[in-house]
Amino acid sequence: MKVSKFGGTSVASAQQIKKVAAIVKAEPTRKIVVVSAPGKRFAGDVKVTDLLINLSAAALRDEPTDVALAKVVERYAQITHELGLDNKITNVIETDLLNRLQADKSSPPLFADLIKASGEDNSAKLIAAYLTSIGMPAEYVNPFDAGLFVNDLPERAQALPEAYERLADLKNKKTISVFPGFFGYTKGGILRTFERGGSDITGSILAAAVKAELYENFTDVDCVFAANPQVVENPAAIEQMTYREMRELSYAGFAVLHDEALMPVFKAAVPLCIRNTNNPSSPGTMIVAERDHSLRPVTGISADSGFSTLYVSKYLMNREIGFGRKLLQILEDEAISYEHIPSGIDNLSVILRSHQLSSDKEQRIIDRVKSELNADDVHIRSDFSMIVLVGEGMNNQKGLTARAANAFARTGVNIEMINQGSSEVSLVFGILKEDEKKILNELYKEFFEPALVH
Repeated sequence: MKVSKFGGTSVASAQQIKKVAAIVKAEPTRKIVVVSAPGKRFAGDVKVTDLLINLSAAALRDEPTDVALAKVVERYAQITHELGLDNKITNVIETDLLNRLQADKSSPPLFADLIKASGEDNSAKLIAAYLTSIGMPAEYVNPFDAGLFVNDLPERAQALPEAYERLADLKNKKTISVFPGFFGYTKGGILRTFERGGSDITGSILAAAVKAELYENFTDVDCVFAANPQVVENPAAIEQMTYREMRELSYAGFAVLHDEALMPVFKAAVPLCIRNTNNPSSPGTMIVAERDHSLRPVTGISADSGFSTLYVSKYLMNREIGFGRKLLQILEDEAISYEHIPSGIDNLSVILRSHQLSSDKEQRIIDRVKSELNADDVHIRSDFSMIVLVGEGMNNQKGLTARAANAFARTGVNIEMINQGSSEVSLVFGILKEDEKKILNELYKEFFEPALVH
């Protein structure tokens, strides 16, 4: 059995949904189909999710919702008409949205999630109806009824262990199961959405639950590339990579797959394949537990911006027991997580995601570190990018850091921070955001172009 997830561009229009149907029909083992909300049909178009965000915002402001609601219903009505379906499914979708708008608004975030999740939910209903209409018996599956249970607030939504046991029953269905991505329910019936890339997470959970032979993630690219094709011209395609490599690259800006989506299939040892809905004959990129890494030490190079650095210096810091714990406790009190902590004997830097900070938080952190830890110097700097070299073969490669440093020297870009994880799968460089594109291209030349020539 295969679990196949189709992203927003794959279900954006009737034409795209017909491609999805052809893909599912071509392989009878594709018995579970996970779908996103309809995405953009063309440049400048608006995703259904964005239309739903506008709808929920209007409702929360107690403004008339007629216009915003009509825009959402019209998108589904157009798809329904072009697929040759009758208006019954459109009426079902409109009624569902009207019911959601009457829900409790005492928690605006939960109400907004309820409205946003209708994009995936109604997409699944529509696609199940279409598949059935063309002779492919399919059934819309409600996540609550199927048992996709998640934890309660305030922690971020994650599937409970018992959810995998409940969802395993899907493998016994005779029809094609069309499952909406992006959300689950608490056992008390409260809808909660997953984080960025939530439909990928749903597909991964289902693939792990049914112990699928393969989890296919269909998107709008043929494969994963060794670098961002919007920055590096014609980057090499990656035919195969490991879960750890994909996790590292996703963390640092690879938009193909959200890093959290890997965890369920990684634990269940289910291979994952990134494929293109618009070019299903392309083999895509396989993500597996182990691979031959002898041909090239570096699998990919990724970059992500939006980082800040908390710099702390104190003489004899290394002899002070509990200094690091106390510092991290201050960050925890501000609900801030950290990314890296490179250190010296008398100083350390804590790398943070900038979106977690505000001017008030920054000042409170600085004041507390100074007063509670008696630090000699404390300051926060922003506008950093992280450049990550990733490859399973890096730990066996001599001189790799020197090669990277030479690439930096050729561009004149200053390395603000360097960090290598204990797994030695990645090498991370902190640089100023303004230098990101320049060094990404130079590192690609260093580690990929010689291999391509030979």
